[in-house]
Amino acid sequence: MNAIIIQQPGGPAVLTLHQSPQPQPAAHEVLIRVQAAGVNRPDVLMRQGKYAGSGAVAGLVPGLEVAGTVERCGAEVDRWHIGDAVCALLPAGGYAEYAVVDARHCLPVPAGLSMVEAAALPETVFTVWHNVFQRGALQPNETLLVHGGSSGIGTTAIQLAKAWGSRVAITAGDDAKCEACRQLGAEWAINYKVEDFEVVLKPVGVDVILDMIGGNYMAKNLSLLKDDGRLVFINAMQGARAEFNALDLMRRRLTITGSTLRPRSADFKAALAVEVEKHVWPQIAAGKFRPIIHQTFPLAEAAAAHQLMESSAHIGKIVLEVAPGW
Repeated sequence: MNAIIIQQPGGPAVLTLHQSPQPQPAAHEVLIRVQAAGVNRPDVLMRQGKYAGSGAVAGLVPGLEVAGTVERCGAEVDRWHIGDAVCALLPAGGYAEYAVVDARHCLPVPAGLSMVEAAALPETVFTVWHNVFQRGALQPNETLLVHGGSSGIGTTAIQLAKAWGSRVAITAGDDAKCEACRQLGAEWAINYKVEDFEVVLKPVGVDVILDMIGGNYMAKNLSLLKDDGRLVFINAMQGARAEFNALDLMRRRLTITGSTLRPRSADFKAALAVEVEKHVWPQIAAGKFRPIIHQTFPLAEAAAAHQLMESSAHIGKIVLEVAPGW
């Protein structure tokens, strides 16, 4: 089968197309004939050898989410059958014509969504549901601030928070991105190159912050949180270290937390899949959430997809079309 491998840690050029053996499913796994694979920021970190829990990357096939059809089922699999249309969360291996995955980490492709759209769901939706709604405990009528609002994570968080009955503020790097976020339901959309988000939002205050930036955003984030507010990290693109006043956290009962998804156990991801299907799939069916696709690339052009991801010029998701036209 065709697959993209990481030759060695480095820039996008280390992603090369190779012929690889077709993987075989274990008893608890399914083999998916992949039609589309989502491209995510952790793929970039994995390629660079920087992603938590990635280990050695030379020879690794990246890709944390796919959509396609079930080609084969392991002996212990009872929910899925050959030909079922599924999307799935993977620890790696998505940039390929076939991928194996724990059957519990698969979800049905929602009615009305293309395979490209379905491939944009698992990594992003699992991440948002766990961090915003489980760790961040966002409630209806509370206010969520999302840094990187025009990213795949951001566009997902905006829509799901609005569907949940929450108010949303975002930061983004240009006016076009801010306008796209407003169209999705953001009440405040702040171009951080022009305005100081702390100044804009201080009169409002926020209850939950989803931060992928880190660095010097820390003090501003904490300043904006209301009493009992929650700051949730999913990345630290501008720096992993920052200072804070522990006494202020105690006085206002603030929570600082965060997570990475890939290193979590198979059982954890299976339980998260159940919650996602229960809470998010009905929002898709109701038309309240749909993944935003910025651009697709053929599998062989994975390096170009990574260049676009690293440029941060995109709004929404970047997807590889592994077998277009099925």
